[in-house]
Amino acid sequence: MYVKIETSRLDYFRGKQQHIRSELYHGIVDTITLGETNPSNVGKQIILPSSFIGGPRDMRKRYMEAMALVQRYDKLDIFLTMTCNPNWPEITNELSPHEESQNRPDLVARVFHAKLEELKDQLFKRQIFIKVSAYVYVIEHQKMGLSHAHFLIILQNEWKLHAPESFDEIISAEIPDKNANIHLHNVVVKHMMHGPCGVLNPSNVCMKRNRGCKSNYPKNYASATTVGNDCFPIYRRSNNGMIVKV
Repeated sequence: MYVKIETSRLDYFRGKQQHIRSELYHGIVDTITLGETNPSNVGKQIILPSSFIGGPRDMRKRYMEAMALVQRYDKLDIFLTMTCNPNWPEITNELSPHEESQNRPDLVARVFHAKLEELKDQLFKRQIFIKVSAYVYVIEHQKMGLSHAHFLIILQNEWKLHAPESFDEIISAEIPDKNANIHLHNVVVKHMMHGPCGVLNPSNVCMKRNRGCKSNYPKNYASATTVGNDCFPIYRRSNNGMIVKV
């Protein structure tokens, strides 16, 4: 269905070239600027305006708008990822007997969109990460077809994360206390644990050839959060004796 819709939109712009002033782009200088140096290939181009989603002008416009936000509101503070889970009860409860989530992309897309809107409400209206000046996000599709969103968030000046101690207020790289929050503990153990890899599983996808884990797991214990030499934070991982089996 997506291919049908995109083909229809391409046909529309192919027949409406006179309305988007495409003659401005047909000159020899423009052709050479675009990298075409073979005269036999110089011909009439089909110009896609910025209103064509995913086209080169649309992508450049979105990139320039994101860069304008950084120029206006300073550098980014938080990189946040949200991945669709095909086992969400909102998806599994609507499946027919013997039906799998991969056979219902319409259902998966709708549930993911609803979850995404709820996340945006938590972030920017309820301000769970304090006050936000600006943000951009993009939705991608993984190889298995599940939606995947990346957020880039810029906090207001008085709430920016200038010191490593500020990271601990919103980010934790430790296993939650099972007695204090059993739900959060189970979610972290099920979805946020890396491995096993290394000598325990040399064939894991994260293993480099004749080398260790490309993500450098297992991480060393750290009594406090610090900033590494590459400017990436080394999060606090206390040696508190809490152990789980993955």
